[in-house]
Amino acid sequence: MWLTISSFIIVTALVAYISWLKTKGDDLSTSKGYFLAGRGLGGLVIGCSMVLTSLSTEQLIGVNAVSYKGNFSVIAWTVPTVIPLCFLALYMLPRYLRNGYTTVPEFFESRFDRQTRLIMSTLFLIFYLLIVIPTALYTGAIAFNKIFNLETAFGLSYGAAITYTVIAIGVVGAIYAIFGGLKAVAVSDTINAVILVIGALLVPFFALMYLGDGSFSAGLHTITTTHVDKWNAIGSETDATPWPTIFTGIMVVHFFYWTTNQAIVQRCLGAKDLKSGQKGILIAALFLLTLPVILNLPGLLSFHILGDSVNPIDASYPLLVNKVLPTWLQGFFIAALFGAILSTFNSFLNSAATIYCKDLLPSISKKVRSEEELIAYAKKVSTIMAIVTMIFAPLLMFGTDGIFLITKRFAGFVNIPIVALFAVGLFNKTVSGLAARIALLAHVILYFCIVWVFQVKLNFVYVMGGLFVFDVVLMLVLGIFLKREPYVENTVNKGDVDLTNWKYIKVTSISLILGLFALYAFLSPIGLASETGNPSVVLGVYAVLQVIVWFVFKPKAE
Repeated sequence: MWLTISSFIIVTALVAYISWLKTKGDDLSTSKGYFLAGRGLGGLVIGCSMVLTSLSTEQLIGVNAVSYKGNFSVIAWTVPTVIPLCFLALYMLPRYLRNGYTTVPEFFESRFDRQTRLIMSTLFLIFYLLIVIPTALYTGAIAFNKIFNLETAFGLSYGAAITYTVIAIGVVGAIYAIFGGLKAVAVSDTINAVILVIGALLVPFFALMYLGDGSFSAGLHTITTTHVDKWNAIGSETDATPWPTIFTGIMVVHFFYWTTNQAIVQRCLGAKDLKSGQKGILIAALFLLTLPVILNLPGLLSFHILGDSVNPIDASYPLLVNKVLPTWLQGFFIAALFGAILSTFNSFLNSAATIYCKDLLPSISKKVRSEEELIAYAKKVSTIMAIVTMIFAPLLMFGTDGIFLITKRFAGFVNIPIVALFAVGLFNKTVSGLAARIALLAHVILYFCIVWVFQVKLNFVYVMGGLFVFDVVLMLVLGIFLKREPYVENTVNKGDVDLTNWKYIKVTSISLILGLFALYAFLSPIGLASETGNPSVVLGVYAVLQVIVWFVFKPKAE
């Protein structure tokens, strides 16, 4: 145990030291420096930070648990994000950077009006402070408690172990977000991303060795020849994620999270130029295509190694780690897990402070603040927000076992109308802010009635998809009567960054989307998920198509 703890502390301290070295000379006295990393982030940092912000113990433990119990259909919540990421790189990011946005809600003011911007900023804050950040802290604390067995090691009650762990994670994460700004968060994310990839890959590697009695190939043969139906990513109505949900509510949620979510997009807004932002986004997309190796394969291996009787199923991943990973490596792995938790916490905390200071504060207080005063105020606000989330997070242990379901359902109040407003704002020029706000209010009332009052027996993802269509149609109908002067797209480069597209942006985007379809084919009855499937043929066809894509769409030599 002490060897594990020691290696964990060493790795975590090393990440902090390197992050400090990389950012100690940065100018954090301006909004641009503190909130947008001085608009100097490169593609690799952006990509790694985007990925690690989205990854946490909720995914590592929760998604693997679903794959342990069922099949790979749950990848619908991860890999299809390639599509909105390509949309962000090709279509949205040039507009964000050209307008010089610091926060995503600024779009709502330029397209609709200030009232709409303030309402959306408030929704973002509620979502971050009451749901996303506390859940990241709480699930992180659960993971540490299970892996380290803190109750026994330190003679603590379950509640005390969770509370102390939440405070520890919160304090360390807050230090990055409050004193280092976006640059420190992004740099630490990059280092932690490398550690997470290595650590997460060690789990299936040693699990396959364990399953094959020391032979990696024997373990691989076992999982590809027995219970092959568990590889299936094409979910039926009885599976965790039925395949039709991909084309309804899930895709809407993906577009919200990856193209309009402040915590994700803020990294792109800090890009030193459009090329770097686009490269970073596509690096993130490429990494997300590989997520089944760390978010689903360990769940399948848990089924083969631990059997089918693990209860609760959320314990399957930590139990697998304890069983197959050598003791001297467990500290390294837990440091990687800690980095993922920290990234989610400090990223959303930094974004919450950014939204409050740049969107809401000017309307709450008429005091004119200098750049230095604003940054000092932002640090105070971040401290208060961190304390609030650390107080709220342990209280989740007194809730029901459906905390994750509640989180996803609550998100429907925020993510669906935001994407609907973006869709209408981008492709319609006359719908007014009043029409948008009426549609938003109608959405909140209708969603609350369907999910909580009437408790309609329908997958909530279908409800989200249906309400997205309702929101858009309602805004367009109201827009017939509640019009504004036609919105004129800004053509001036307010962001003061180079807006030249990366020359490989189109061909890379097409290749990534082709990779998404190939992955689904590989994880289907025509691939691994059937005894009659032929995965080698799938890979061969994919390789040929990739060659054709690069030959047809590659940029011409200048």
